[in-house]
Amino acid sequence: MTEQQKPAIPNASPTPTFDDHRLEMLMGRLLQTGVLLASITVLIGGVLFLITHANQTANYRTFSAESANLRHPSHLLPLLAAGDPTAIIQLGILLLIATPIARVAFGVIGFGIERDRLYTAVSVAVLTILIISLFR
Repeated sequence: MTEQQKPAIPNASPTPTFDDHRLEMLMGRLLQTGVLLASITVLIGGVLFLITHANQTANYRTFSAESANLRHPSHLLPLLAAGDPTAIIQLGILLLIATPIARVAFGVIGFGIERDRLYTAVSVAVLTILIISLFR
């Protein structure tokens, strides 16, 4: 019996391949989802901020920096649990910053699956630089 004469296996699906086009499509979806999620989060925080500060007059003469609680992600959790609008806005900004970092991490995984050593090494180097720069 030759290869062409063998009966087809019922319910057998072709094995999906992980090629460059599919990797680019997944990375594009990741970026779109991250930006959309960050935008919605900032919008919700902005609306809540405007609702809670509706009767206050803005002072544009003096610059006041945000509190130290908003500068570190671990300090955000209690503020988020309390529903603080500025913490929600800050979370949206962190999501926006994390989106391209997640894209690079996804690239490391994707190029690793493709067994493309050069792009995997370059992606690991870029991801390492990004992580080091965030925590310095």
